[in-house]
Amino acid sequence: MSEVKQIIAKVTDRIRSRSSETRSAYIERCNKNFDQSIRRAHLSCGNLAHGFAACGATDKEFLSAGEEPNLGIITAYNDMLSAHKTYEDYPKRIRTYANEFSSTAQVAGATPAMCDGVTQGQPGMDLSLLSRDIIALSTAIGLSHDMFDGVINLGICDKIVPGLLIGNLSFGHLPSVFMPGGPMTSGISNSEKAKIRQDFAEGKIGREELLKGESDSYHSPGTCTFYGTANSNQMLMEIMGLQLPGSSFVNPGTPMREALDREAVKVLVKNIRTKEINRSVGFILDEKVIVNGVVGLLATGGSTNHTLHLVAIARAAGIKLTWDDFSDLAEEIPLITRIYPNGLADVNQFHASGGMSYVIHTLRENGMLHDDVNTILGPGLRKYTMEPKLINGNVVYKSGPDQSLNTKIIRPVNEPFDPKGGLKVLKGNLGIAVVKTSAVEQENRRVEAEAIVFADQGELIQRFKDGELDRDFIAVLPFQGPKQKGMPELHKLTPTLTVLQKRGYRVGLVTDGRMSGASGKVPAAIHVSPEACDGGAIGKIQDGDVIQLDAEKGVLECVENIENRPSREVIANEESHGRDLFQNLRNIVGKSEDGAGIL
Repeated sequence: MSEVKQIIAKVTDRIRSRSSETRSAYIERCNKNFDQSIRRAHLSCGNLAHGFAACGATDKEFLSAGEEPNLGIITAYNDMLSAHKTYEDYPKRIRTYANEFSSTAQVAGATPAMCDGVTQGQPGMDLSLLSRDIIALSTAIGLSHDMFDGVINLGICDKIVPGLLIGNLSFGHLPSVFMPGGPMTSGISNSEKAKIRQDFAEGKIGREELLKGESDSYHSPGTCTFYGTANSNQMLMEIMGLQLPGSSFVNPGTPMREALDREAVKVLVKNIRTKEINRSVGFILDEKVIVNGVVGLLATGGSTNHTLHLVAIARAAGIKLTWDDFSDLAEEIPLITRIYPNGLADVNQFHASGGMSYVIHTLRENGMLHDDVNTILGPGLRKYTMEPKLINGNVVYKSGPDQSLNTKIIRPVNEPFDPKGGLKVLKGNLGIAVVKTSAVEQENRRVEAEAIVFADQGELIQRFKDGELDRDFIAVLPFQGPKQKGMPELHKLTPTLTVLQKRGYRVGLVTDGRMSGASGKVPAAIHVSPEACDGGAIGKIQDGDVIQLDAEKGVLECVENIENRPSREVIANEESHGRDLFQNLRNIVGKSEDGAGIL
């Protein structure tokens, strides 16, 4: 493999420099908590008796002796969320695997698991981003019993994996492993799905046809198959060495899926028994691993949500990651995958084309990943270029592909789809923002047009239906930020704006809200900071102001001088559907560029 490229080293060094004090304090805390003996040894007899009262005889014997590993399962299972339905029987299976390796496992706790697909455009979406830190807090509560020597994380989707990881990092002295459930098998093609949504937006079909199309897309247990935040999570956990190589996109209910789950338990037990602190989650997740995660996100055109989540995850490990780090890396990290919505392929087709093993191979061979990192399998990323094979019921790793099996889906670093990464940071007199460029055609990346300000996405959709938006314009949706509403996704805008773009109009979006990993082909300046309710300039824009959104040069400007203009009237929050309970969290949530967190 090649020596790591200069930009990778430069960004890593400056992250390390700015994080020196906070990372040192974090490592000191982890070292203090790390104990060469089993953690349960200090618990009183009463503590232990409560802790294993419900266990079977064999597990009680193991736990009372205090010498064998006890694995704490943090589960985000619910059977409304298709990706997490797969976890229904996992605790029972994990306990069986743990016993096989002379250890025990208990469900330490459960976390909420929202589905953004269900809450899109609904009141519950206002709670979605804030749920990430609630999940982190729930994880910490589960692990606080101190009964556990390692952690198994059962979570896949949008805010859930970041929340689980942040919670794990509070127990950074413990070894951890993430155990994905896998994507559902492919339904109708992504081009069919996109056409159905656009036809509905234009009124060509009714709700019955739309529902059938959506049901044919999302049709069984497993993760949704487009490359949104959930599957970006899986990419990150793999490229950052926190779950098994080749495990991200194996379908549920298959022999390989079950064998990988068993192998994950085996690896975690081994890591506990090594009693080496560099196998612990807080030591694996260092500055180099964070940079590897950013590289993976850029190279695959992953979810814009991770410009929030990776910043918050890094912060939990004492590491200060900034949007400028994303931006500078994006200038030299090429886009090497086309997965819907950045292409027509789904994640099953991506996996069959070489998947993560080939992505890591080509990035690693071209000096775009740090190889001198720790993973759950030990030092280095070479094993992450390998593929799992099922031999006599066991997982055996063999050499992965050294070339793409479908260059329409994955390309080598030296023949990319785009020489620059799939994200861009924008700056100007409207603040700082993020745009996902991987799905946006070159000719649509720069829009200069008059603003039309909307109260919410419902108003935009209604005005489109009334025939008022057949023109060039940039839609501005202020007062959607983390402090104001909780930063809901505005994904319902995608079909409407796409239709207008296809009609030949120059359109764009500017908002302090989110658009998620499902951001489409229209340039969308999202996560604008400062947000409107903090006095941000986005709250001063009026209809007719000319906005420049340039995703090539990284510019977000209002041509008019609006600095001294008063902000629009703050839109009051609707306090229903549980949103009133989150008001105190909205009061303390941080800026988008700082991860939009409360912790």
